[in-house]
Formats: sequence, structure tokens, C-alpha cells
Amino acid sequence: MNNEPAVVLPWHGRETSERRIADADWERLERHAAEILAAFGMDLDTPGTRDTPARFLRALYDATAGYDGDPKLLTSFPAEHSGTQSGLILEGPISFHALCEHHALPFHGAAHVAYVADEEIIGISKLTRIVRLYARRFTVQERMGEQIADALVDLVRPRGVAVHLEAAHLCTQMRGVAEDGSRTVTTFWRGLFNEDADLRREFLLQIKP
Repeated sequence: MNNEPAVVLPWHGRETSERRIADADWERLERHAAEILAAFGMDLDTPGTRDTPARFLRALYDATAGYDGDPKLLTSFPAEHSGTQSGLILEGPISFHALCEHHALPFHGAAHVAYVADEEIIGISKLTRIVRLYARRFTVQERMGEQIADALVDLVRPRGVAVHLEAAHLCTQMRGVAEDGSRTVTTFWRGLFNEDADLRREFLLQIKP
């Protein structure tokens, strides 16, 4: 069951050191990983696989680095035309890789993130950082989009936010229905985008390939 709040401020007060795993725990987890991999058929007694349990755990740890937060997201700037800017600030496609919490299999794709500024703006690179902050954890695409939108609202208090995610899910491609070519598309609106159909259309036209 997911107990994570809808709006998370992981750039506040969550140090990377909180997720450091003690050496003894790493050794125990490597033994468990080796047991699981061997049970499913991997020969762990070859030059190429002896370190696979350790590499597997490190890859999983790196793929969930979003739980550590990103203090660089604290930076924002006053808008040059405070309260009057009406144009879109849009970044994308922003590539991302995430782990589905249902099967711990990856889903990957691209995000487009846009906002209409009010009093503050944020560096363009920070939009990529927001996307990857929430992608690098166990999640679902629907929650990830909500978190990106809410994080941007919290960070710069814009007049409106739009988030578009399109991803391929390995949990549907490698197992189950084995639907190889399908992609999942989700959109999320905040503020002016909820109210203005023309603004939504402008955003969607801008992100068309």
C-alpha cells in the first residue's frame, strides 16, 4: 500500500546519507539476490556472473535515487514581467526511466512539462530534474505525473502547469498480455490549464512530434 503523500517536497531535509546501506546489510542483500537469481536459472559461477548480484543491487539502488531528493531544486528566480506573463514555458521531450511498483519492471518514455509563470520562474534544467526526481523510484505513471505537476506548483507558484507523459511499460510487454507496441499516455493540468481549453490545445500542439 502506498503511503506517500500526494505532494512530496523531497528537496527539503532529506539527506542522501539517510539511504546509505551498511556493509553488513549489503552483504546480506547480495546473498538474497544471489539466491533469487540462482533459483530462476542463472549460473553464478562464471566470470561474467559472479558479481551479478552486487551489480543488480547497485543498479536497483541507482534506479531509486529519487527517494534521496535533489537540493538543487531550491533555486528559482523573480519573473521579469511579474504577474503579467501569459506565454508558455515548455521543456521536452525529457527522457525518463522508472520502476513500476507492481512488478518492479521498468517503464520508460518522455515527458513534456510546461507552466505559465506568475511571480517566479525556474531554470529550464530544473524541469528535467523534477521529472527524474520522481521517475527514479518505485511508482506508477499516474502518480508520477501528479507529483511532477504538484512539485512545480509548490516550487514556483505558477499560474498554470501542464504535464504530459508517454511511456512503454515492460510489465505489459514482457509478461501478461505481451503487448509489444503499446504506449501509455497521461496528461495533468493545474491552474489556468484546467480553465482554458485554448491553452490546453496550444500545449498539445506544441508537443506533437
